[in-house]
Amino acid sequence: MSNSIHISTISMEEGGELKPKYSVIILGSGPAGLTAAIYTARAKLDTLVISGNLPGGQLMNTGTVENFPGFPHGIFGPELMMNMRAQAERFGATILDDVATSVDFMHNPFIINTVDKRFEADAVIIATGASPRKLGLKSEERFAGKGVSYCATCDGPFFKGEDLVVVGGGDSAVEEALFLTKFANRVQIVHRRDKLRASKILQERAFTNPKISFVWNSVVEDILGDRKVNAVLIRDLTTDKRYELKCGGVFVAIGHEPNTQIFKGQIDMDEHGYIKVRDRTRSNIDGVFVAGDVHDPVYRQAITAAGFGCMAALDVERYLAEKYHHNK
Repeated sequence: MSNSIHISTISMEEGGELKPKYSVIILGSGPAGLTAAIYTARAKLDTLVISGNLPGGQLMNTGTVENFPGFPHGIFGPELMMNMRAQAERFGATILDDVATSVDFMHNPFIINTVDKRFEADAVIIATGASPRKLGLKSEERFAGKGVSYCATCDGPFFKGEDLVVVGGGDSAVEEALFLTKFANRVQIVHRRDKLRASKILQERAFTNPKISFVWNSVVEDILGDRKVNAVLIRDLTTDKRYELKCGGVFVAIGHEPNTQIFKGQIDMDEHGYIKVRDRTRSNIDGVFVAGDVHDPVYRQAITAAGFGCMAALDVERYLAEKYHHNK
């Protein structure tokens, strides 16, 4: 890529002042979005990151991250994300703590709207991630913040000495349960099957932890309490019997939903709402790229999201080089 392309298309303003038009706008500020920003900004592409509802992504609600390369003793999730943000800003990316409310991918330049701002971009990277899936119970909404949680790291310290319930059977559920044993008197994992889906090492840790027990082949049908949670209603799927399980809190860890609502009708998605990709990171819209959990329901790791962010940024760089060269 020649320097003349960069010089003719970039007008980076000092101090990260907002402008109406950018070479690339990145939606989302988790590992995928910020890694993409590091690469695009370092390539001298005028880059705006719109952070989304949770600046820094899900790792902002995570304790020690043990499996991100380069940190043999682990690193605190928010610290890792703030480091990524600082690195992107060091190379000249502008980061706006705001939420995209609508997009127009039907014409290029693409249009991205927030509540009170409108931006244009020659290329877009969607890295909006995914959000925790809920049980869908009315009582779940009623007790939100009163004993129902989706983040053990955020809320675990508020449940010291309590008996707790974790719903789910994958890595997230077991990680939540293990973390909660630091505070809880007892943690019971309620799972609809008779075996866990979590990785072997996490299963071993859970099975050997004296504070953790399991309620197999069961689902939570209701969450009970007065001002706060004091029990859940369990249905045994093998016998169809129902009974109350006393607890002081419920942690829901049953998966995630991709944050793609604003893209409906604008871009191809699968039946679960994950954006479809072709040729590594490209969507069906020429110039719109995708990275991270928003298209990856399988791996959903910080390192894979970061890898996808790198790939999307490199693909954007090639795409814009061709676009700008063609338009000369």
